[in-house]
Amino acid sequence: MTSTASYQQSLRDVNAQVIDFAEHQPETVLAFSSLRKAALADGDLNSKTKELIALAIAVASQCDGCIAFHVDHAITAGATANEIKEALSVAVLMGGGPALVYATHAMQAMNELSEMQEDEPLPRYFD
Repeated sequence: MTSTASYQQSLRDVNAQVIDFAEHQPETVLAFSSLRKAALADGDLNSKTKELIALAIAVASQCDGCIAFHVDHAITAGATANEIKEALSVAVLMGGGPALVYATHAMQAMNELSEMQEDEPLPRYFD
């Protein structure tokens, strides 16, 4: 994430882009939405744990939009700052130096989005 961009804006942009994509490829987005709901539904692992796993994968995959999305959803699911940091440690283990750099992006997102959660929740395409 560049120093001039924010993760709040990144979330807005990703949601707007998904909505635009859905207008052109509704079957793909609906199928992905169904997959996402099934994968993140509470089961033996709760949704908070699953969002932390998704966040770790986003960091290891170096996907800033995914980081914003999954930090936001992890916070909404009740993840604490310490739980997020611990998940980031696992991402660094699996992704090495590049994941360490993206873990710092996730920390920035966590700080920004934690404050936002209290002020004004963003509209989300996927809930």
